[in-house]
Amino acid sequence: MADRVTVIGWDGSALTAPARSALGAATLVAGAAHHLALPEVPPNAERIRLGSVGLAARRIAQHRGTAVVLADGDPGFFGVVRTLRAPEHGLEVEVVPAVSSVAAAFARAGMPWDDAQIVVAHSRDLRRAVNVCRAHTKVAVLTSPGAGPAELALLLGGVHRTFVICEELGTDRERVTVLTSDKVADHVWRDPNVVIVIGGSPGGAAAQGTGWIAAHEVGHPTGPRGWGLPDGAYGGALDEGESSQLRTAQLARLGPRVGDLVWDIGTGSGAAAVEAARFGAAVIAVDAAPDACERAAAVARRHGVQLQVVQGRAPGVLEDLPEPDVVRIGGGGAAVVTACADRRPERIVTHAATRDEAEALGRALADGGYQVECALLQSVDLDTTAWVERERSVVFLLSGYRVPHP
Repeated sequence: MADRVTVIGWDGSALTAPARSALGAATLVAGAAHHLALPEVPPNAERIRLGSVGLAARRIAQHRGTAVVLADGDPGFFGVVRTLRAPEHGLEVEVVPAVSSVAAAFARAGMPWDDAQIVVAHSRDLRRAVNVCRAHTKVAVLTSPGAGPAELALLLGGVHRTFVICEELGTDRERVTVLTSDKVADHVWRDPNVVIVIGGSPGGAAAQGTGWIAAHEVGHPTGPRGWGLPDGAYGGALDEGESSQLRTAQLARLGPRVGDLVWDIGTGSGAAAVEAARFGAAVIAVDAAPDACERAAAVARRHGVQLQVVQGRAPGVLEDLPEPDVVRIGGGGAAVVTACADRRPERIVTHAATRDEAEALGRALADGGYQVECALLQSVDLDTTAWVERERSVVFLLSGYRVPHP
């Protein structure tokens, strides 16, 4: 094992005295091509091009001498330190940090970033990074080949955002470009880059000014406490299918989370869509009625969350929507359930007013390859001044869980 392993962050500025000292004593240096070209790298040191960090870690573990790993920005922030410290390599490292690329990008933009979401985009799961950009008003995306600004913009589709694209930060080829998302796909971008994605309608917790926790928009800790909020939080007089008790049970089974895309079909007042968005998920709210779409958009603004509202009748309108992770169906019958099952979300929840309707929806879920759960929910609203019944609701709740293909 190497006698000493030092990880040095580099942000384009002159190396600090501790970094120069460690590098000068190195018998092995690992880094990208521009790192290995630094004049401080000892001419007799073994050099490793840092492609796979795992392969480099194995080489370092077998080295007898003093090793240095050079990395851009802060190597402890989505960087090489995690891999080097993995148990299979057994490396103990000292870290000389530098300004992270995210901090540098926001500095170039002249913006604060304690309220920003930060995600890493890979081509294999780019859609999750895109969903965070849909759901939040300020996101920094650390890109990779095949998952860069153009791909982000294309997957955002009709969701308008402003991109601040920072290429090759800290080098003499550094460039910062500001474009609207509809223009980004027309350009070729250099790696590595950081993309700051800005837009949407700030409100609620996002408009409260300074907070006490980083990325505090997630979960809206200064917004309403809890979920399954009472009807009054959404203007009151909601439909029976939007009752707080039913909504609570639906959200519990959907489990929306950051990185997910939720379809809320037959959104009505938008109550369920807004609550899913308060968990940090991206949400597309669909309804055939123009007034329902307007109401959902207004409720989203009031609660400070981002909704993409689509007016149209399901199942036809669903064809052009991006792939969902979970789906709530507020109405539309078996045809809508079948159309949603064809898109293979992880979970689908819906409800029925009668036993016959519940059986039809359950068959559609089962035929679509879902394990079906059905529960009869009864809730009674009591007037606590006299402890008498004020309102009673009975509904069948159906949940479909995707069965993995053999």
